[in-house]
Order: sequence, then C-alpha cells, then structure tokens
Amino acid sequence: MAGEPGALRPLVRAARFTGRTLRGEWHAVVVDPVRRLAHRGLSGLLLAFVAASGVILFHDLAQHPAGATWVRRLGGVTADLPLWLSLLRTPVSLYVPALDLPVWAGITQLFLAFALAELVLGRARTLAVAYVTTLAGTLTARLMIELGPGRWGIGLPAEYGTVLDTGPSAAVVGLFTYLAVVRRAPVVFTLTGGSMVWESIAVPNLAGREHLVAVSAAIVLALLHGRRLRLPYARENRPAPVPPPVPEPRAPAVLPADPACARQCDGFRTSTGARTP
Repeated sequence: MAGEPGALRPLVRAARFTGRTLRGEWHAVVVDPVRRLAHRGLSGLLLAFVAASGVILFHDLAQHPAGATWVRRLGGVTADLPLWLSLLRTPVSLYVPALDLPVWAGITQLFLAFALAELVLGRARTLAVAYVTTLAGTLTARLMIELGPGRWGIGLPAEYGTVLDTGPSAAVVGLFTYLAVVRRAPVVFTLTGGSMVWESIAVPNLAGREHLVAVSAAIVLALLHGRRLRLPYARENRPAPVPPPVPEPRAPAVLPADPACARQCDGFRTSTGARTP
C-alpha cells in the first residue's frame, strides 16, 4: 500500500498533461475563433459562405447533362490535360465536388474548414493555403503518372490520367492540417492526418495519394508560418542606421560690460540669494 501512490504518479501526470493539452486545444480551435466571430460578425465567414455556395451551385449544375459538361470544362482537372489548362482550372476545381461522395457531408466539412481558417488566419492566408495544397496534390499526381506504374513505389499507370482530381477535399484537408500545426492541436492533427493515412491504405486510389500530399504540403507551410526568408546579402543592402541628432553646445552666458547693467545683474543675484562675496 505504501508504494501505491508512487505507482499512480505517472498516471496522474499523464492525466494532467492530457487535460492541459485538451483544454489548450479547445481554447485555440473553438473558443478563440468564436470570440473573433462575435467581434467581426458574419463578415468573418465570407469565404466559408462563398465556398459552400459554390459547391452547392456546381453540384446542382452537374445533375443535368449539359450542366455536367460545363462543370467539367470549367473545373474538371485531370492529369492528361495540358499543364496550363490544369493551372487555369485549379481555382475553379475547389468548388467541384466529387459525385461519388455525399455532398452535404462534404459541404459541412468545407464550411467548417474555411470558417475556422478565415477567423484564425485571415482571408489571404486561407486562400493561399487552400490553393497551394490543392495545387501540390494536382502536380504530384501528374508526376506519379509520368513516372509510370511501380516506379520508385509511387508511380501510377497512365489510366489514372483521366481520373478527376479531389476538388475541394484537398483544400479542406490542407486547411485542417495547417490549423492543427499552427494552433498546436494534436487531436485535430491526428484525426485529419490519421484519416488520410487510413484512406490511402483502405482505398488505394489517386485521391488518397493527393490527400497525403496535401497534408504534407500543409505541414511544410505551417512550419514556415511567421518566418521570413533571410537572404545572405540582405545585411549588405540594408541602409545604414541614421545616428540620433547631436545637440548643439550652448554658448556660455556673457555678463554685460556696462557697469550699470552689471549692478542690475548683481542686484538680481542679491534678490535671489546668490550674492557673490
């Protein structure tokens, strides 16, 4: 019985550490964004509303044959397209949902990812992270197909060149991963990254690989968050600091040569108690 408290001490420390981690993650991922939303109002969710509305619009258009053709022409990205056309369609592909997935579940995840990112990161950084992670998956898919089947363990056959890219899901995965790293949220990071790894193992397809690439790109971007690139010649081109202005020396007071003025000065000194002997 005497050794029981010592045996429980590691469990108590682990429980305290887990509690502090979960409490910090709750404040970083939920409490702080809600406070910012209360301060900014619905204008802080502009990107989330635009993204969700775009996905709903493209999904409705894709239900008709003519609409599906235009959706594919505007936002359908495949690896067999010319590179310039893929780059041109990539921003629109963020609003083209996968037809084989439940659209409303995807819209909920999309809205939540863009809402949290816009409140925490701002609009410019949110758009940059979403676009870069999506583009990273798209370009990596092209590279895998160019390598050929089985090359270096990541090559894919040419048949995958006609498969549509992930659409908004890569951006959602990238935003959640970026937020998890920047905000130090291990639970969100484990759920996001772990689900992508499980997806790539359970269903080994092109989308799973693109999601893993999006997670990797988001981690790199998050590790570079807040850091500036320092060039070796930056110090040489930096302007020299301007020294502070030196105050000019004040000239000493000169007593007047006129005796009358001197007596007045002596009287002033007498009245102020500074009489000279």
